This record gives sequence, C-alpha cells and structure tokens, in this order.
Amino acid sequence: MSNSVRDILENLLAFDTTSRESNLALIDYIQAHLAERGIVAQRFLSEDGRKANLYARLGPEGDGGVMLSGHTDVVPVDGQPWSVPPFALTEKDKRYYGRGSADMKGFLACVLAAIPLFQAQRLRLPLHLAFSYDEEVGCLGVRSLVSHLKAARDKPAMCIIGEPTDMQPVYGHKGKVAMRCRVRGHACHSAYAPQGVNAISYAARLINRLESLGDALAKMRDVRFDPPYSTLQVGTIRGGAALNIVPQRCEFDFEIRHLPGQPVEDTVSALRDYAAKELLPAMRDIAQESEISFIPLSQYPGLLTDAQSDFARWLAQWCGSDAFSTVAFGTEGGLFDEAGIATLICGPGSMAQGHKPDEYVAIDQLARCTAMLENLCAWLRA
Repeated sequence: MSNSVRDILENLLAFDTTSRESNLALIDYIQAHLAERGIVAQRFLSEDGRKANLYARLGPEGDGGVMLSGHTDVVPVDGQPWSVPPFALTEKDKRYYGRGSADMKGFLACVLAAIPLFQAQRLRLPLHLAFSYDEEVGCLGVRSLVSHLKAARDKPAMCIIGEPTDMQPVYGHKGKVAMRCRVRGHACHSAYAPQGVNAISYAARLINRLESLGDALAKMRDVRFDPPYSTLQVGTIRGGAALNIVPQRCEFDFEIRHLPGQPVEDTVSALRDYAAKELLPAMRDIAQESEISFIPLSQYPGLLTDAQSDFARWLAQWCGSDAFSTVAFGTEGGLFDEAGIATLICGPGSMAQGHKPDEYVAIDQLARCTAMLENLCAWLRA
C-alpha cells in the first residue's frame, strides 16, 4: 500500500461512509494498512454489526502517551450541487476535493501516511490511534471505544482530535442535547374543534415555553465561545393531516448547545413539568388518551481543556501556533475528556468547507498536518 498522503486520501474518499451507510469497507482498508506494517488493531462493532470503531497502538507498553483520533463517517451529499464526483479525489487549484476531504479524512490520511515515521523511531511513550463511526449523528459510535479506554490500565494521557481547524489549536466547544417531543391529541372534524385536542396547538405552547427557557439559559455567559451563551432552538416540526381535521399528532425536534459544565437537566425537567402539570390535564379533560412524550436523540458533553497546560504548550509547538480558540461545532473530545484523557483539537482544512458541496482540503494544510505529526514523533522519541 502507498504511504503518500494523496494516495491514501484518494482511497479513503472512495468509500461512501455517509453515516447511514456501513463503514466496514473503510475499516477493512485501515486495518489492512496497519497489519501490513505489523500493527494489530482492535475492532469495536456496533450492535447491528454494520459499523465499527478501530483502535491500535504503537510503541512501548504501559499507560500514557498520545492518541490521534478521527471519525470515519461523513455527512450526506443528497441535494447538493457538486461539480466534481463527491466520492472520488479531484485535484485542482492546489486543493483535494471530495466528501470528507476536510471533515475529516484528510487528517486520517496524514496519520496513516505518518505511521512508518513513528515505527522508525524508538518511542518513549505509546502512540494510540482511534477511528470512530457515527460522529456526525451525535458522537454515538465512539462510546464503546471510550468505555474500553476508560477501563484500560494503559489508556493514553492525551488526545489530539484532527477535526478541521486550519491547523490552529482548539481547547473547547459546547456540548449538545437533542430531543424529540411527541404530542398525541384527539382528532375530530374541524367544525367541532372544541371536541378535539389539537396536537399542533399544544406543541406550539411547548415551543413557546422552550423560547422562554432558552432566554434563561442565555443569562450565563462565557466570552470564550461564540455565541457566548447556551442556545436552544427547534429545528423540525411535523403534524396534521388536513385543514379540516383537528390534528391528532405533532412532533418537533429541539436541541440545546450548552456551555461546558453548564447543567441543562433543569431546562429539560422544566419543559417536562410544564407538559405534565399544565398541558396534559387540560388535554385529558377532553380525551384521556392524550399524551406528551420526550425521546432523547443524541447527547455529548462540551470540552474545555486548560489552554495553559503542558499539553497545550506542547501542541502549540507541534502545530506551530499558540493561537488557541474554541469552535462552534461539537466533537468527541468531551467524551474522551470524561474518560480522563486530556483532549485538544487540531487538524487540516476548515469547517467552512465541511458539509458543503465541493468540499475540499488545501494541499498545504495537509503538509502542515504532516509537519505536526513529525514534531510529535520527535517529542515521543526516546
């Protein structure tokens, strides 16, 4: 197998690892790449066996060391006006185009290409490699790997997640809670509307209450983030069958993107209490079968690593920048941090290109990432 970043990236982009699809073919490729170099990797399969995390390590036995981590899934291309094939590498204007080139197969290609460099050295600390699935749908897949690392006696001390940050070091991001609210009312002819329970109307009341709860969340501020407070928004709503039928069902999805460490359980509990104590009694006075339920969709913690730590100082040296900042998007970093692994984010490309048609990563960004890995290798050398 080729060791060039370009060739490896070309191979990675050819796998359609949209989150709804299996990632096993890509995992097979990475595992074969590692095995060819004598590295044994461990799989952590999803419950249905269609997807897997992959974990490996190089260097001496024992705990500590640095983990390089990245997700293998990508977002869909459906409905996007691509001018190049999304699941192939197109090179032009000193850029590599393709879905996932920035988010985040460019980083994975750099890591895989750098393995011979690490193997050529006698390392004083281990290098860990982690490749996850279903990050794009709420950091769902990595949790089995996190559980393994949390229980392991030889877990890494530090982790670099190679999300696209223009190779600038990042120390924090917000957490997220996503939920679905389902309202079941009672249908009837709209001419007799008072005899029904309008699910859309009650959903609207819940959404109005969410707005006020969001205002309360926004009172806690942290200027290190943009926006500098937790946000709450309703993203989708579905309900009703026809204008002349009082709607029996309505559901909406909402999310809270919260500052690290800010509890949001009280916000969700307040919405549940409002539904149970103020809405449901009136609904059931008309139709006993009325119901309001809340279904968790996804959740991950925020990240806030000390930007003055030794790890941060070392990463600044490796990547050539001490311009630490936070990012608006979420990562698996908070989960690793909760497992006792100090985590920072730094990777090639920009999220300004991620999730968009004609996604690309600049070739010079991959060169900078390779330089960071070379500096890390020198630091790990015995």
